[in-house]
Amino acid sequence: MPLNYNNKMTLHNGDVLLRPLRDADKTAIAILLNNENVWNNVRDMIPFPYTETDAQIFIDLKKEENPPFTFAIEYNGEFCGIIGLVPQNDVYKLSAEIGYWIGERFWGNGITTKAVHLITTYGLEELSFIRIYAGVFEFNIRSMRVLEKSGFQKDGIFRKAVIKNDKIWDEHRYSITK
Repeated sequence: MPLNYNNKMTLHNGDVLLRPLRDADKTAIAILLNNENVWNNVRDMIPFPYTETDAQIFIDLKKEENPPFTFAIEYNGEFCGIIGLVPQNDVYKLSAEIGYWIGERFWGNGITTKAVHLITTYGLEELSFIRIYAGVFEFNIRSMRVLEKSGFQKDGIFRKAVIKNDKIWDEHRYSITK
């Protein structure tokens, strides 16, 4: 791919499409993220409750990415979540952290596995990362399974590493390398 990317780039696998975020996504983002079952599995930097204003700020921020690192996830043409890579810096500059969420009503359809595979391939092959990793709360077994089905391997468990909902949890670390 060329070094100068545009905001029309898409990645797809059958019924799953990764595309740039659009202003029109803000309502769906706010609705899907205003679900405690979704919010319980994401970092606290995502506010709860989540407003359309929060969504618009996020969309505006991500429009500036070049190359793009953050994508809307569509399933059968319907917005259902967000996936992205967070490039690291300094001695970790060839690594990226992956993050994702999808609305609860879309769970169990294999969407996240396809989305993770798409963005991982993009990150390793097109963006030249050599390692992509994820941290998963110990109770998020579904996310661990998604990563394993996508070729990630468990690197280890960081004991008592995170706090979520006022409880201390282990963090399971997964990675995939080029």
